[in-house]
Amino acid sequence: MTAHRTDLASFADALAARLPGVWTSQYHHHTQHSEQFALGDQVWDCGHVQWAVAEFVLAHDSVLTGPDGEQLCVIDRPLHRDQFLVAPLAPEAGLKPHHFDGVAEPGGIKVTGDPVRAAAAVIRRVLPRYRYALAVVRHNATLQPEPPYRPGPPQVARVVTLTWYEDGALGTPYQSVPEDARMTLYALGFQYHPHQAAFLLPAAYGEDGRALRVQALVHQLAHKGIGVNLRHTTAPTTTSAHPPAPAPPSAPATARHR
Repeated sequence: MTAHRTDLASFADALAARLPGVWTSQYHHHTQHSEQFALGDQVWDCGHVQWAVAEFVLAHDSVLTGPDGEQLCVIDRPLHRDQFLVAPLAPEAGLKPHHFDGVAEPGGIKVTGDPVRAAAAVIRRVLPRYRYALAVVRHNATLQPEPPYRPGPPQVARVVTLTWYEDGALGTPYQSVPEDARMTLYALGFQYHPHQAAFLLPAAYGEDGRALRVQALVHQLAHKGIGVNLRHTTAPTTTSAHPPAPAPPSAPATARHR
């Protein structure tokens, strides 16, 4: 647990007064550990500041709010009584997780207890990255307000269903294959077995070879509007009790003589 620093609030106030524009500072005293969980979720950093919030119990924090909705958190730097950590907070209002995809965390920095030097470091090293990341995220929200969910598969009237059989064979009954798909199967190495009335893909191709041929089959039949399914046959699950072992033959009776 970090030691309680009574100067954090005054340091945050002095830092806010030296940042460009109008910044306000709000101090939060923590009465229990759980009060910092929300802060940990919002810290826009994947380095030292995130580590400090996750690994140490913070006694308090201050949040600075800037003129364009920017927010910076200020916490004690664990194990360094003469330093603080300053990091951006990720915006929440009107934004969704996919708006942050591909946007690098602006990250926080450590600063000394001198508000003048700390403000210069924040202006030079934090605010430019933070404002750029904010602009990108807000731009993403404008372009794509809703998540880019994948559409469902198109419905097709014709389908080739391949089956993994219990003996390791991979194939499909001949009669179930549309006529304009049969030459595609031939070209990809499926062999017709009249006595089984099925197209089978030889096991000699190996697992990788068969996987590549199935993938090619999917792509080529898709251009013809034919879908491909893959099924696996299952062995019967019924179990029968073993018949009881026959009783050993009884020893022949012997006559007793008196």
